[in-house]
Amino acid sequence: MNRRDALKPKLGNDGKPLIGANGKPMHYLLDPPSMAGKLWVWRYLILRRLSQVTILLLFFGTFHWGWTLWGQPVLTGNLSGSKFLGILPMADPFAVLQIFVAQYILDSEVLIGAAVILGLYALLVGRAFCSWVCPLNIVTDLSSWLRRKLDIRDVFRLSRNTRYLVLAAALVLSAITGVAAFEWVSPIAMFHRELIFGIGMGWMAILGVFVFELFILKHGWCGHLCPLGAFYSLVGGKTAQLKVHFDKETCTHCGECAIICPEPQVLNLKKAGQVGTVGNECTNCGRCTPVCPEGSLSFAPRYQIGKHSNSFSQENPTSIRRAA
Repeated sequence: MNRRDALKPKLGNDGKPLIGANGKPMHYLLDPPSMAGKLWVWRYLILRRLSQVTILLLFFGTFHWGWTLWGQPVLTGNLSGSKFLGILPMADPFAVLQIFVAQYILDSEVLIGAAVILGLYALLVGRAFCSWVCPLNIVTDLSSWLRRKLDIRDVFRLSRNTRYLVLAAALVLSAITGVAAFEWVSPIAMFHRELIFGIGMGWMAILGVFVFELFILKHGWCGHLCPLGAFYSLVGGKTAQLKVHFDKETCTHCGECAIICPEPQVLNLKKAGQVGTVGNECTNCGRCTPVCPEGSLSFAPRYQIGKHSNSFSQENPTSIRRAA
C-alpha cells in the first residue's frame, strides 16, 4: 500500500469533503494493514525507546555487572555527570549552571563535559533530550496514551511558559542556598537513581508525575513545568541543525499533527510556513511526521530548509472551507 492508497477523505457534517488552506481535500491517514507498515509508522517511537533503554542499560550494566570495553568502564555516573569509556566526560549543562551560580569552583573536566553536551544539543539535535534520552519520558508518554484512551480532560489550565519561571527560580534558589536547587527535587534524577542504583524514594516522585499528567493536566510536567526542557528549548531551539521541516504547499491544515504532538504550540502553521520549520520548543520526537496524511512534516537539516512564503495562497485565504 502506497501513501495515497492509505488516505481517506475527511468529511464535514454535511457529508462533503473538507478543503484545506491549499485548496486540496483533507484526509485521514489509515492504519497500515501489515506489520511492516505499522512498524514504519511507529519507527520514531521504537527508535526513541531503544535510545532511552540503551542509555539506561549502559549505566546499569557498567555499575552492576562491570561492563568494560578496551579495558575501560563503558558508562559511569548518571545523567547529571558521567564518563564514557573513561575518556569522554559528559555533564548536564543546566546542573553545571546551577552549581556555578551556587558559587562552587568547577573542575575543568566538568566544564569540558558540559561543553560536550551543550554543543550536542545546541548545535545538532535541539531539545531532543526530552524525547530521546530522558527516562521520565517513558512514564509521561504512557500517561498521555492513557489520557487519550480514557478521554480524560484537564482539571485546570496552565501557561507553558511557566517552565521558564521554574528555570529562573531554580537558578535564583541555587544562588541563595548554595546548592543546585533543581537537582535536589528533580524527578528525572530521582527516577534515574532508582533504576540504576536502587536507592531513595524516587518512585513516589515518579508516581506523582504520572498521576499529575494522567488526571490533572495533559503534559503537565514535561510541557508546562520542567525547567530542563525549558533550558534545552532556549539553548538549541534557534541553532540546532536537525529540525522538523514544514511544507506549507502540501499542508491542508487537517490538524492530525496537533492531536498527537506533546508540544502543539510549536505547530503554529502560519509561522512555520514563513520559516519552513516548526517552533523552537519542539522535542524532535517525530510523532507528527508519520501521522501527516500529506507528508508535509519531515526531518531535515536546517541548512537544507529554504525560506517559505510568509503568506498563504491568495486563491485560498481561509484555513478550512467546504467543497462546492
